[in-house]
Amino acid sequence: MLSIAIYGEQVLNQVAQPVTVFDSELQTLADEMLNTMQQAHGVGIAAPQVHRSLQMFIMASNPNSRYPDAPLMAPQVVINPQILQTSEAQVWGEEGCLSLPQERCQVARFESIEVRYQDLSGEWCQEWLSGFVARIFQHEFDHLQGITLRERTAKST
Repeated sequence: MLSIAIYGEQVLNQVAQPVTVFDSELQTLADEMLNTMQQAHGVGIAAPQVHRSLQMFIMASNPNSRYPDAPLMAPQVVINPQILQTSEAQVWGEEGCLSLPQERCQVARFESIEVRYQDLSGEWCQEWLSGFVARIFQHEFDHLQGITLRERTAKST
């Protein structure tokens, strides 16, 4: 398991660097990030959260103790992501963050988003995401911009 950066650590406030090399080391990092996220009962984790300033995150929604109503999806590695379009509608929802243990916050996110990103082989993918999965993408995307949950919070619970 990799060490998870905790709120206040500098790496969480920096804009992450683009990934330019798609090799076995990147695959190893993705595997280690997925393992760390699963052990921490998360549904997503960004490279800055494991002290790597890279534009990369994993989304892996699944019901667990932190998110009992989360939909089930296969883990997805997202590299050099972009948000191309957003819905007009935003929805409030409760979020947690592995870098803010024991804290839950109400956050407004776009209901649906069109995204573009690279996979582990460097191929570009484009899709529309909605609901909880769109929320995960936006949360992890924020980490790559140096934005933590606290900057998005209306109120802590």
